[in-house]
Amino acid sequence: MEIQHVIHHHPLSLLFIDEWNTIKYCKGCYNKLSGPAYGCKTCRFETDVECALKPIIEYSDECTIQHFTHAHPLKLVDSNQKDEVICPICQELCSSSSSSTYGCMECEFFLHKSCMKSIPRQLINHHIHPCTLIFITDPYGRDECACCGEHIVPGGMKFSCGACEFDLHVKCALFPTIDSEDAKEIQHFSHPHTLALVQNDEEYGSEPHCVACAQICLAPALTFRCSRSCDHFFLHKSCYVKLPYNSINFKHPFHPKHPLTIKSLPYNDHIRTCDACCRGIDTTLLAYSCWESECKFNLHLDCYKLLPSITFSGHQHFLTLYEKTADVSCHLCGVNCRNIILQCVPCDINIHFQCHPSTPKTIKHKSHLHPLTLTKSPFEYELNSDEEEEEFYCDVYEQKRNRRELIYYCKECKFIAELKCVFSVVLSLFLEDNSSEKENLKDDVAEVYPEIQKWQVGSLLLKRIRLHEGQLLLEAKMKQLKGESDGVKKEIQRTEDMLGNLVRGSSKLLGQLVENNSQLRDLFNGAKNQGLKMKLD
Repeated sequence: MEIQHVIHHHPLSLLFIDEWNTIKYCKGCYNKLSGPAYGCKTCRFETDVECALKPIIEYSDECTIQHFTHAHPLKLVDSNQKDEVICPICQELCSSSSSSTYGCMECEFFLHKSCMKSIPRQLINHHIHPCTLIFITDPYGRDECACCGEHIVPGGMKFSCGACEFDLHVKCALFPTIDSEDAKEIQHFSHPHTLALVQNDEEYGSEPHCVACAQICLAPALTFRCSRSCDHFFLHKSCYVKLPYNSINFKHPFHPKHPLTIKSLPYNDHIRTCDACCRGIDTTLLAYSCWESECKFNLHLDCYKLLPSITFSGHQHFLTLYEKTADVSCHLCGVNCRNIILQCVPCDINIHFQCHPSTPKTIKHKSHLHPLTLTKSPFEYELNSDEEEEEFYCDVYEQKRNRRELIYYCKECKFIAELKCVFSVVLSLFLEDNSSEKENLKDDVAEVYPEIQKWQVGSLLLKRIRLHEGQLLLEAKMKQLKGESDGVKKEIQRTEDMLGNLVRGSSKLLGQLVENNSQLRDLFNGAKNQGLKMKLD
């Protein structure tokens, strides 16, 4: 009822065709399955009983070999037949190698003997894909290689993960990695093309930057570059090692719906934004992106490392601390946030750090003799000023500050400290007292949290109303355009009827009549080239 086949890493169970809703084909002989068959309950791997129980004999004699790469026995090919035969494993002409060649004349399938000995049945912990990859032959060529993006030709061989629907050309799957000290060309999961080792300073061009760390690639640091057309893709060897393959298929708490993978975003495409910090992502750099193309969810490599860890009573998710973001609004006070915010990425909620109930209300900082108290600006002229460009300063480092954000203030000395200038002290107190203050501030938080819910409801309702208004406008425009289109069609028919009467229904006569009018003739011929058809005959 269950077997462990040498060509598949999971156990195969005896199943019957009525257990499947779709047509299945045997991975051994590629015939349509009917009746009992062996199938993997984890992967999309099925084989008929005959192929599953047939022993795999690698060598029967010197002239005939039964190999797992092909369903039929492979016979020794003489030298005269090798001139135009290509080995699908190494992609080299069989005549260019001293190795013996074996083939199936019926299927026109040929392999070097050396390649047959070196190719594995499965790849475990591959650097491009974390699941085990199984060697199979693709009779239909419907899939694309996840490495180079090219189609796997019918009858071509591939390494495949049925559970993830992930396929690699054999050559791409067996490409050398960074572990090979003498490798001049390697493959990395973050880029679809192979990467070639930069040989000397002259090949670097004008200060290219590493796509992982964004630092300039300078000798003697070993650097790989795209071997094809991606002139912007350079990757330090040291950065290559730091990007683990097991992050290819990883679900992050910022985006729990789908797995994320490290990849280079489309070059010169529209601007992508990090969905955590809301800042733009340079399209020449690597980023974590959602596998589902319609999501368009992206994360900076640095933002990916941040994990939510701060609680907010009444909210189902943890919040993440960001020291710098693009302009977003605090959902508690409504003021724009630029520095030091707490964010729930899945819910798109942003809170000033100083608006969190556990933020210390009084601190002692080395920059001032007296304790500093958390408050809004005490100066009415600051809060009421209409001059957006007017500058207000922090007294710690004499830097410009946002006049509408909460500050730490000494009333006696009129000393103002912006949060980011005293943040190390505030954060240490916050982390120290957060758990104990949480219980004491339950009642206060219960009053604050509904404001977030109100904001979410109001924001979503406003979005829905605007979408409805936009939908109505589009429908009205489509109705108007349809009316105009119908009018044009009627006028076209009326015009053609009049033309038909004048030229007695002859398209040939119409052409002769406009032949002498060069302007009308050119317009007429141009319109015909663009698809104009006249129903005159």
